[in-house]
Amino acid sequence: MASLTYELTLAGMAVGSAAALTGIGLIVTYRATGVLNLAHGAIAMICAYVLRQLVVEWSWPLAPAALVTLLLFAPALGLLLDRAVFRPLALSGSNPAQTLVASIGVFVLLVGVAALIWGTGARADAPVLLGDDPWVQLAVVVALACLVGAVTRWTRFGRELRAVVDNRPLATLSGIAADRVSAAGWAFGSFTAGLTGVLLAPYVRLDPYGMPLLVVEVIAVAVVARMRSLPVAVLTGLALGVAQAQLTRLHPDGWAGPLVQAVGANLFVVALLVAALVLPGVGGGDTLPPTPAGGRTPPGLWSAAGVLLLLPLAFGGTDLTTAVQVPALAVILLSLVVVSGRAGQIALGQTAYAGLGAFFAALLAAAGLPELVALGTAVLCVAPLGLLTGWPAIRRHGLALALATLAVGVAVSRFVLTQPYATAGLTVSRPAAFADDRAYYALELLLLAACLLLVAALRRGRTGRALAALRDHEPGAEAAGVRVAGLKLLAFVLGAALAALGGGLLTMGQRTFDPDTYDPIQGLLWFATILILGPDTLLTPLVAAALLTTLDTSTHAGAAAATIGILATLVGRLPPLLGRLGRGAGREDGAPIRAGGMPSTTPHRPAAADGASPPTGRPAPLSPRRTGGAGGNPSPAGGRAQPHRPAAAGETIPAAPTERPALHADRLTLTYPGGLTALHTVTLTLRPAQITALVGPNGAGKSTLFDCLAGTLRPTAGRVVLGRTDITGRPAHARARMGIGRTFQQLAVFPSLTVEENVRVGAEQGRPAAPGAVEQALRLVGLAGPVRHRAAAGLPTGTLRRVELARALAAGPHTLLLDEPAAGLDTDEAAELAKILAALAADGLTVLVVEHDPDLVAGLARTVHTMEGGRIVS
Repeated sequence: MASLTYELTLAGMAVGSAAALTGIGLIVTYRATGVLNLAHGAIAMICAYVLRQLVVEWSWPLAPAALVTLLLFAPALGLLLDRAVFRPLALSGSNPAQTLVASIGVFVLLVGVAALIWGTGARADAPVLLGDDPWVQLAVVVALACLVGAVTRWTRFGRELRAVVDNRPLATLSGIAADRVSAAGWAFGSFTAGLTGVLLAPYVRLDPYGMPLLVVEVIAVAVVARMRSLPVAVLTGLALGVAQAQLTRLHPDGWAGPLVQAVGANLFVVALLVAALVLPGVGGGDTLPPTPAGGRTPPGLWSAAGVLLLLPLAFGGTDLTTAVQVPALAVILLSLVVVSGRAGQIALGQTAYAGLGAFFAALLAAAGLPELVALGTAVLCVAPLGLLTGWPAIRRHGLALALATLAVGVAVSRFVLTQPYATAGLTVSRPAAFADDRAYYALELLLLAACLLLVAALRRGRTGRALAALRDHEPGAEAAGVRVAGLKLLAFVLGAALAALGGGLLTMGQRTFDPDTYDPIQGLLWFATILILGPDTLLTPLVAAALLTTLDTSTHAGAAAATIGILATLVGRLPPLLGRLGRGAGREDGAPIRAGGMPSTTPHRPAAADGASPPTGRPAPLSPRRTGGAGGNPSPAGGRAQPHRPAAAGETIPAAPTERPALHADRLTLTYPGGLTALHTVTLTLRPAQITALVGPNGAGKSTLFDCLAGTLRPTAGRVVLGRTDITGRPAHARARMGIGRTFQQLAVFPSLTVEENVRVGAEQGRPAAPGAVEQALRLVGLAGPVRHRAAAGLPTGTLRRVELARALAAGPHTLLLDEPAAGLDTDEAAELAKILAALAADGLTVLVVEHDPDLVAGLARTVHTMEGGRIVS
């Protein structure tokens, strides 16, 4: 028994050492470049193939072959990726979500290249580099970790690395060659990936799909280490490796026995799932970039797509084995349009829901249900499982959400879809009335059309605008009253349902359940395909399904992955391909679009709001009437200017409420993790019908206090009270619905929506607004002319500031929080803004302004508070 325990421990140490190497490489790359390199496993696989090619195929001696592979090829590959893929993204200011998509593109590309060169069969003759002694591998890992730790802590390069990680722009200004640091990180990360690959290759299946996925699973080691601590990564890798080896001794009886054995054999998958779903998320809070606003897809494209889909019925004969895959795959890919295109969420685990839909449909049909009933029931069963990824999405973004969705996909594949206890003997049949390929294909087309109509309906109306707002600017959407959590759950649940339907159709079309169809690597390929073609275009899933099916069936294995991978590595430099077609045919505002699908912010002057004069970017003139001013502080014109707001035909403007609740901050304290205290027992009261200003140097805590009042941040101690109601625990969208509107220091408009749609989001999602509130808000800020129909993308800053203000006003708030509203405005625009704010306060609105412009503050505010060091000092 002791001998068996020792042998299993040694075997576990071998696997754990490889996992620890992966953790070291991922952490160094992430700390040097900010990129979570999901392609790490693909780099490991390529290096293992290169070593095998040199030793087995070309008969090189092992030592020089290993030196060439690990010290030349692997670092060179890392440097190539840095120069060709990731450095251009860093220079263009791309966010972590875009670099993540690029790393997925590299992953898919390398898998496709390996399949094209070496084929898809497993290789069992990979050379053994360090022998069979796991202690040697462990010594290499520990030495490497110590070397990295020493370099990071005690050398000039280590100091430069820490500086680049903390603040890359500031490090560059300080004379540090950030590009050199990033290149070194990529070279070292690729070296560790190559070492991992050549160590694992003799003991695992060396093929283009198996090893990359295995290395993806051990990303758990780096996630547990919070992408920072090398000792934690090494210890976690070794502990999981040894524990997994020891668990192979378990052979429990009963129905749960096979599941327990599967868990024991896939402990790294369990760790990845727990780390991704339970532990605090890693990475930034970025979602996918907003989709550029554009015109409708040209009808000619839809007509062409319809004709192409109908061609198999006209000329395909009776055998449509390949054709039946296209509509089913299109339904699956349509789920990514919902989750990623409409809601802007990263979804790497759709294969899980597609596979479960196929599995449940086959299982229920085998139990005696009619096939179509079984398919519908399977969809209903899988849809709630979308909460597996939807619930983490509420609090996770960017890299953390990517890991969570990927972990779900890997876990479902490992514990259900590929397990004999679940799928052995599973039979698949088609509905009796659609057994023929032609009839079944016609059924698929009908279901695909219904799904397209459903998603098209989701793109319109109140829900469609809310989803677009969520995708374009999540904090801005929440501040406008959008229930962000509910919308995310809706997107993931509907996405799971569509994926399940497509999976069931795909399996019925193939008449067999093939777990490889729903391999997690397929999920990465699907996601990359949708992103590069255009995630918010309904034509995309049709084109993507046809493209992937054609490449997979009519060319060499790996052609689809290589093609999609090349295009995905260009993310951030090329706009979505199908999006370009739609914009070229139907874009109305002519706003330029820069690479990566992001709207250009280069200002171009729109037509005047009233369409009567050349544009100036300022609000249309107000029709003022004199008032006594907000709080008795006269404006430069001698009094407050209150706009005259004529009612539309048949419309009445309700009178302002006579009583408006005061907003009170009581001894607010906010301490961030790590001990930094941003607010120290701050007390502040905002009186109705008054403008209160908050001034102070940068870092004084003004924006932090502002966010605590708006609900974006929750204080560590103290209370926020509205009238007599404690709203400290209320989120931002709930406060918006209670009448607290806000704007942002950095513009929070929704670029894919028009000006009017931006304002309408505030009226629809915020506090119940009066009839005609949108029209009144547009008139008040001078946007009621033709500019209302322009997309927000590309409009000048002055116009966008008015859009944001109008959106906040459309909900009829009683309290308005403005965070540096004059930022980016010229003198005339700031003067017009002052008139609007004075008029609003005179109407009884409570206004808090955080502003650096002393002239604006002096001309507006009755009460001015000064903040320093997180405290109000006057």
